Amino acid sequence: MLTIGQLSRRTGVKIPTIRYYEQMGLLAPPERSEGNQRRYTPEERDRLAFIKHARDLGLKIEAIRELIELSVHPDQPCAGADRIAAEQLHAVRERIGKLRKLERELARIATGCDGEQIKDCYVIRALASHDLCEDEH
Repeated sequence: MLTIGQLSRRTGVKIPTIRYYEQMGLLAPPERSEGNQRRYTPEERDRLAFIKHARDLGLKIEAIRELIELSVHPDQPCAGADRIAAEQLHAVRERIGKLRKLERELARIATGCDGEQIKDCYVIRALASHDLCEDEH
């Protein structure tokens, strides 16, 4: 059995986040010691590691909840898990596309200034007027 501090160190998840996951129902309420300390099993450590990895990949709490529910039915088809992964991949690709546009626009603005004083600064003018942007970002 692990204390919450040990669980935190072994998984890299902060203690308040562990408590939050318990409140959200992603982790079952842990057993308590006689001194009322939380005690976690190796299975709960593994569940927390699963949650952390899913969060590191950008999955939302509801998607993680659904994946956990799917994982308790090991003989079922993986279509639900595949769908969640595909949706996350699509969302990440959309964000990457937006970030690339943002990168191009910032590079253009950052290299477009030839003024020596703020009154002539292209960066300030470009940020003040969206009309100076080349495209939507």
